[in-house]
This record gives sequence, C-alpha cells and structure tokens, in this order.
Amino acid sequence: MRTPDNMLGESSALAAALDHLSQLASIQRPVLVLGERGTGKELAAERLHYLSPRWDAPFIKVNCAAMAETLLESELFGHEAGAFTGASKLHVGRFERADGGTLLLDEIGTMSPRLQEKLLRLIEYGEFERLGGQRTLRVDVRVIGSTNADLRAMAEAQAFRSDLLDRLSFDVVHMPALRHRGDDIALLARHFAVQMSAELSWEQFPGFASGVLAQLKEYAWPGNVRELKNVVERSLHRWADQESPIAELIIDPFESPWPEYINEQRGLSSPIAETPARARAYLHAPAAATTSATTSATTYDDSKPKIKNLRDRVDAYERELLATALEQNDGNQRRTAEALELSYDQLRGLVRKHKLNRRKSR
Repeated sequence: MRTPDNMLGESSALAAALDHLSQLASIQRPVLVLGERGTGKELAAERLHYLSPRWDAPFIKVNCAAMAETLLESELFGHEAGAFTGASKLHVGRFERADGGTLLLDEIGTMSPRLQEKLLRLIEYGEFERLGGQRTLRVDVRVIGSTNADLRAMAEAQAFRSDLLDRLSFDVVHMPALRHRGDDIALLARHFAVQMSAELSWEQFPGFASGVLAQLKEYAWPGNVRELKNVVERSLHRWADQESPIAELIIDPFESPWPEYINEQRGLSSPIAETPARARAYLHAPAAATTSATTSATTYDDSKPKIKNLRDRVDAYERELLATALEQNDGNQRRTAEALELSYDQLRGLVRKHKLNRRKSR
C-alpha cells in the first residue's frame, strides 16, 4: 500500500509520532490526535485503526465542523422515520455503521454542548438512542477525536466539557508541524516535484537550485504538507523549463508582482516609489518640466516610440531603474530585489513585464 504523503519522512519528530500511534493501536481506549492543519491527523487516525485488532471492521469518519447541529446529531446517532420534517424513513447513524470498528470525529472541538453530552454517554456506556427513537441501542466503537484547537483551554473557558475531555484523552498523539521535521521538507519537496514533472510530461525533474532549497527550509509552512505540495507544484508549473534547476519559489500566489505607486488617499506605498527620491519628483512634476529630466535620465534614442502619457512615462522610468539596478548587481535578481527593497517574486514580475530577463528562451 502506498505511503501517504504526510507520512513520508525520516525525521525524529515524525518517527516519534508514528511510534506513539503503534503503541496505542492494541489498546481499546479513546484517543485524541492533535496538530495544525495539514499535519495528517486523519491519516494518523486511519493508521491507528488499521494497526489495531479492529483493522477488518469499519473505519468511519465525520467532520463535525461541516454540519449543523441537528444534521450532525442525525448523522452520528441516526433517526427514526418521522423524527422531523423530511425524515421519511429510518436512517442508520455512523456509530451504528462503525460498530466493532473505529469512528473518527474530526474537528471535535466544534461539537455543541448537547451533542458532547450524548457523546460522553456513548463513550462511557456504549449506549444511545436514535433521534426520535425510544429504544436504547448498544455499540462497540473506538472513538478517535482530532482537532487543531486547544481543547484544554476550551474546557477551562467552559466551551468544551471537561468530563468529555477526560474520557477522550486516555492518551494524546501530537502530529508534528512541517517546520519541526527538518530534512523531511527537502525530501517531500522532491517527492512532489517528481510527481509534478511527470504530470507536465517532463523527461526528468531538473532539481532545485541551492537558494530554493534554503528558502524551503527557512519558511515556516503554516499550511504544512498541503501548502508545501501546492508551492512545489505551482513553482514547477510557472518555471516551465525542464532543463535547468528550479530557481524561483512561488510561495504566495496572491502577492502582486507589480507594486503600486504611493496612493495618498488610501495610505498605501510601494518600495520602488519610495527608494529613489527623483522618481517621486519625476512622477509629480508637470509634463513640460519632465521633458528635460527624461532626456537626461534615459538613453533611449529617437527611433523608439514617443512617450505620450503618464503611464508610459512611469513604465519607462521604472524600466530604467530596474535595468540600472540589475547592471549594478551583475544581473543577480535576488541582490537586486534586496537593493530595491522588493520581494524576489515582485522583482521577477517586473523583470518579465519589461522583458529584462537575460535567460535565453528555449
């Protein structure tokens, strides 16, 4: 069976979490799996089930945050025909379907106090009634709760039942965040890159440039493995050059590559607009006064199209600033970005916009 992406790695943090799961597999007690989003909590619960004596019984999961209280109650405990408007027939809940096996309650911290009370009774006695029913049913289900919330703080604030937390936390497995997994970051990044290279029909993955590998390790990865996968796949897609190592990492696709100039009404500013003082003077000067400044500041000859409006003037001056800064930094875009107080992605966007990229097209 293929190892899930979140479980790939050789770090001590991941190994400790997997060992903890293995130790708990044979014990028929409720377990909490805690961790940030994207750390593989659902995969951990699945591993716990399939390593346990219940491996050949059902493994059922439900996201408590994805349903309203009434619907969640019906999904968990089932309902009788006529229990509420629209309930035309009996519905078997997930606890009944998981009898003999395991039920994962994902995002358990969002469960309402009333449902928490019903869950507590089921964990303690294995008993419940369907919605609208009178008959008490019994099931044998191992409950695993998972969340990225601080349940202990919620219990102290009376937002989560303390007695239920006590019952659920026979033991707690903490899934490590990606930033705590050291060299697993590079291993996972290459894994996703090889997969994406095949999807793009590249002959092979050309590797990452050393600067990109350093950036991968330095970034905090708040979205963990899911975010890493997106970043790697997006970066390969945009790079579109299967013969040279990936030298640009697109971490934030929402970041505009074209920083706007100062907007006094909104209080916004741009690094390019603030860096050279003469750029601000140029932008705010009357058209007649800027003619001589343009002539002395640029080296464009008369054969090029005449600059007619403000946007053209801004673009021409922006291009001159970029070309000069690149020349002063020997074409090194990372040093140029630092000199102009831009992010690397912003500079790359401007270089493309003004067609200053010296790399030969293939």
